[in-house]
Amino acid sequence: MRSLVVLALLAGVLLTPARAHAETAAPHTGIHVRDGRLVEASGSDLVLRGVNHDFMWYPDRNGSFAAIKAAGANAVRLPLGIGHQWRRSGPEDVAKVVGLCKANRLICILDAHDTTGFGQDRKAATMAQAVQFWLDVRKALVGAEDHVIVNIANEPFGNGTTMPWVQQTSDAIRALRAAGYRHALMVDAPGWGQDESFVMRDNAEKVRDADPLGNTLFDIHMYGEFGTATKVNAYLSSFTSRRLPILIGEFSGEHQWGDPDEDAIMAFAEARELGYFGWSWSGNDKQYSYLDLVDNFDAAKVTAWGRRFISGPNGLTTGTREATVYRNGAASPPRAPQQVRVLDVTSSQVVLSWTPRRYATYQVVAVDGAAETRLVTTNRPTVTLRGLRGSTEHTFAVYSKDILGTRSPRSALVAAVTTPAR
Repeated sequence: MRSLVVLALLAGVLLTPARAHAETAAPHTGIHVRDGRLVEASGSDLVLRGVNHDFMWYPDRNGSFAAIKAAGANAVRLPLGIGHQWRRSGPEDVAKVVGLCKANRLICILDAHDTTGFGQDRKAATMAQAVQFWLDVRKALVGAEDHVIVNIANEPFGNGTTMPWVQQTSDAIRALRAAGYRHALMVDAPGWGQDESFVMRDNAEKVRDADPLGNTLFDIHMYGEFGTATKVNAYLSSFTSRRLPILIGEFSGEHQWGDPDEDAIMAFAEARELGYFGWSWSGNDKQYSYLDLVDNFDAAKVTAWGRRFISGPNGLTTGTREATVYRNGAASPPRAPQQVRVLDVTSSQVVLSWTPRRYATYQVVAVDGAAETRLVTTNRPTVTLRGLRGSTEHTFAVYSKDILGTRSPRSALVAAVTTPAR
């Protein structure tokens, strides 16, 4: 979109022979998909949170990278021109932008943008032309698999059920793999990125299975088609329930073709630990300036949309974690368990719950001043603490551990007073 147009450690996962072969025959060296989740080479879960920055139209606004990082992002999605509709980004441009991402400790998603709305926009490039672009710039990307994701084609088809999205997307994946690309690949939905006819939703497994490395994730853009929490939830759930990796590559707080439910988009992404990218940092045409997160590329002039996206509920500043590749391989600690609360109290037991996190285990402790007593370890987001003394105030907290065994900070304290014993 530009103004107008607008991502297995679980034991017992069953793989088909073809998928099992892909995962054993071709070990991953960088960012990759595992059991429907995006992870780093270290195995650490990678939840991408960032913004779209219009590098294609503003190749000299390179101070934006540091500003985007300072706003709380761990990634940036960058439209590149392939020379069909917009100025071609050559290998030197690709190397430059990847270097800027790396210097600012950002995961870099590069998208070939000229394909936007093919089949309805006569100026749009074909998927095959996007593939040729990636083949031409491949040398600039070799060795960057741990911090670059290749977004094959932006919004590659317009609306309708007859668009050959499945076949052409599958062919593009196979072509890039045959050419030696080992990066995580990202594919956009048709329907101007919004999958209005559910072509991507209903055929995602076919496209996933076209990748011999099993390293493709899906990108949905959420604008007017996603104006209610029900629609947002249903679409994301359709992927996560099938263990298909998905992220929200574009969305905004308002739009001329329908009002997106940005609160639901961000809340459901947070609940499912999915990536999202707001459109866009700055530089939209004047009549679409409501899409700018900051005014005229000035990070000190945050717009209303920018305030909502950056510091509002479930925004960039609430829990976005830097990729471990920029931490010399040392995983940052997981977030402390959120929304710990008391569900039930009797004379001898207390029931606690908290927001679940994928792959986490939890340790519940009793807190008495500076002292802690370990009570129970569980992999469930609820626990019943038994054998407590009646008529007593008890204080509890919860820690979590991620799949690498790294322990989080302690949660907020919760207190419960047991009822008198009978």
